[in-house]
Amino acid sequence: MTPSTPLLRAENVVVEYGSRRRPTRVLHEVSLDVGPGECVGLVGESGSGKSTLGKAILGLVPVAGGRIEFDGRDITRLSGRERRALASDIQVVFQDPYGSLNPMMTVGEILSEPLSVGGAGRAESRRIVGEMLERVNLPASVAGRYPSEFSGGQRQRIAIARALVRRPRLIICDEPVSALDLTTQASVLDLLIELQRDTGVSYLFVSHDLGVVRRICHRVAVMYRGHLVEVGEGDQVTREPRHPYSRRLLAASPVADPVQQRARREEWLALRGDPLPDPAR
Repeated sequence: MTPSTPLLRAENVVVEYGSRRRPTRVLHEVSLDVGPGECVGLVGESGSGKSTLGKAILGLVPVAGGRIEFDGRDITRLSGRERRALASDIQVVFQDPYGSLNPMMTVGEILSEPLSVGGAGRAESRRIVGEMLERVNLPASVAGRYPSEFSGGQRQRIAIARALVRRPRLIICDEPVSALDLTTQASVLDLLIELQRDTGVSYLFVSHDLGVVRRICHRVAVMYRGHLVEVGEGDQVTREPRHPYSRRLLAASPVADPVQQRARREEWLALRGDPLPDPAR
């Protein structure tokens, strides 16, 4: 691959739910790419289709139209065996740090499971698990403990370690900090930035919060009713968005300064009365 070649490319992706006779289209010919070592933010309110695109890339929902490529290879409709083989290159961190970890397994078992699937021996798995835990700022000694013994932020660090354990090239981050308090959010975002700098992994970072994606993402794509309505550099989209829906998202994003927060509230109330353009046009 050349530096200009996307690692991930989605072209005119269509996803529909419901019956074949009366399908409901939730993604309308969405096109997006993620480069090697790049973090691309995918933002929008609940129901905008952003998580559905992530699931389509992971093969968790069927694609009704379009094409998804990874490293130049069409992965739109892989068999089960091919999809499992791709798991070493594409991983996911889910939103809920409490529901995404098996409570009946120790941390060591959770992290070593994908390694054993990949053919690693017991001693090698133990070594890699210890390294991964330390990489997410947890001591290797916690491998014998259960998820219930950890805070939400610590559990999300374990989930990140699990995603990284097979050294993937792309991680789908599906609202990975939205369930955490602001202080913990900041520390987890700093960890993701550090890991990307050290490993070169790419992120597709799904979020509803423009303030969060401003901190971590190189480029940002805004989704509205299953359509991409704006794509641009992270600083531009999160500070001076062009699309009316993007401006409404920015006005709804909280800030710590009460004066700025009051101004944003007034802007959001003003924007709320303006009709948004039809994204299909």
